[in-house]
Amino acid sequence: MANNAGTLDIRHLSKHYEVEGEALQVLSDIDLSIAPGEFVSIVGTSGCGKSTLLRLIVGLEEDYQGELLLDGQRIAGTSLDRGIVFQEHRLFPWLTVEDNIALGLLNADLTEGQKRMQVREHIALVGLEGFEKAWPHQLSGGMAQRVAIARALVNRPEILLLDEPFGALDALTRAHLQQELQRIWQAEGITTILVTHDVEEAVFLGDKVVVMAPRPGRVRRIVPVPLAHPRSRTDPAFVALKDAVLAEFAGTPEPARLDERTAALAA
Repeated sequence: MANNAGTLDIRHLSKHYEVEGEALQVLSDIDLSIAPGEFVSIVGTSGCGKSTLLRLIVGLEEDYQGELLLDGQRIAGTSLDRGIVFQEHRLFPWLTVEDNIALGLLNADLTEGQKRMQVREHIALVGLEGFEKAWPHQLSGGMAQRVAIARALVNRPEILLLDEPFGALDALTRAHLQQELQRIWQAEGITTILVTHDVEEAVFLGDKVVVMAPRPGRVRRIVPVPLAHPRSRTDPAFVALKDAVLAEFAGTPEPARLDERTAALAA
């Protein structure tokens, strides 16, 4: 596990916006603890506030109630210790693959040689050797997202945040990149938070799945996923856990059955 994997503590976190002079509650009393090196998936329907939660963690928004702590320190503003990947890769079209990744080191206290070495290491990490000089328009959607992941990881942040990173990709590419992300996470040992509406993806990747309920967004249930990697999507234990989370996700809870399944899988 990486030495710099972060610990995240969210305590009684609430968030509202002012809309036409009235308070619109987006998040309500979120409690969540994430251990160093843990992979946490957050699922929920549109409007449940999961992307707002991610924006608060990365520091793109600062106005909130409660506590949001990274290694015991209150999060305030963006920082190199939190990397983020969005659904759109957001690569600069006038920069090559290696130059796009190097942007993640713009403010890093490293020599030019050290920066070049880290860029090379992360190009290898995401499996893009040979594409260092390629332009974004020459890449597939899946390759562009690999570049975005490398750029988010190149400065070795404490937490990697992923906001629907594979949502715009076709099913085959998506499944392949899920496997690649799992490999990268294990190689880096980094604390990772994935926001997704895909329950199968959440269970395939996560150590636990946080199911959010909407309006205002709140934690409905936290489901441990006690399955070893690599995981098989056709494994009966995987299917049972996915179905149980889907029931929660859809708002038709099966509390007893879910707890029984999780306990049985952990045994």
